[in-house]
Order: sequence, then structure tokens, then C-alpha cells
Amino acid sequence: MERIILGIDPGTNIMGYGLIHQSGNTIRLITMGILKLGSYDNHALKLKKIFERTLGIIEEYNPDEMALEAPFFGKNVQSMLKLGRAQGVAMAAGLYKDIPIFEYSPKKIKQSITGNGNASKEQVAAMLGNIVQIDESPKYLDATDGLAAAVCHYFQGSAIKTNTSYSGWKSFLQDNPDRQKK
Repeated sequence: MERIILGIDPGTNIMGYGLIHQSGNTIRLITMGILKLGSYDNHALKLKKIFERTLGIIEEYNPDEMALEAPFFGKNVQSMLKLGRAQGVAMAAGLYKDIPIFEYSPKKIKQSITGNGNASKEQVAAMLGNIVQIDESPKYLDATDGLAAAVCHYFQGSAIKTNTSYSGWKSFLQDNPDRQKK
């Protein structure tokens, strides 16, 4: 199976994104980055920029699927609304281009990358460095958060599509050589 997965960590100040290419049981980093929105004080303009940048990424890399980090439930209702809108316009760009959309909670993403749903952004970034060989740590962890959404989606797809049972680690590693740390 070959596919390109776009992961997005929506935000109204910084949106992070990452793209991976899956070929069979291996994934490699295509690119990751951020969209800085702090210089815009108009919320509607920020949403427009998120839509335009997401559409630009889609047009440049032609992803097959999009994975987004779902807004978490915080105490500040205004922040939740803004995050939900940011996620919504990123989703709209994907839907506009007929790309299937998948959402994952922050806890689910952290759990699938590090094995710990309460891992820090730094722990997620470090583990991603091992999974997809990131050459240098990005300046903003929002980029690795976007990448984490894509890798989480890859892991979920791999788990869903394989209904194989294994007699032990040796048989598992024979079918999944990429899951062994070298």
C-alpha cells in the first residue's frame, strides 16, 4: 500500500503540519512545518490563512488522507471555539479536495507515538525522530505535533488492516521489520 498522509495540529497562533509517505510497512518524512498566525489580529483573517495554506499543501503534495488533532476540552470556552474553527477550516480545505479526514484526540496521538497518553511535546518529538528519522529538531514543536497526527493515523491504519495474530515477538518482527529499533 502506498499513500501520503497529511497531519495537522490546528492552532490560531501556530498551525503545525507534517507529511509522511507510506510504502508497505515503512514510512518516511516528506516535510513538516508551521504556519505562524500571531501577526494577524483579526480571527477571520487567521482562518482564511489556515484554509489557504492547507489548500496549498494539499495542491503541492497531493495527500491521500488527512489526520487532524481534535481540539481538547479546556476550561476556556473562547479558546475552544477558536481552535474548533481553525480545525474546521483545515478540514474544509481537505473536504474541498475530496480527501478523507480522520480526527484523533491529543491523548490518542501521544499514546500511539510514545506509548504514554500524557507524554510531553518534547517526548513526542524525540520519539518521532526515531520513527521517521528527523535530521534536526524543529524550532516549533507544533510541526512535530502535526507530524505526530500523520504517524498516529499510519499506526491506526496498520492496526486496523491487519487481523493477524502472532505466536510471539519473532513472528511479529518477521512481518514488521520496521517496528524494531536498530
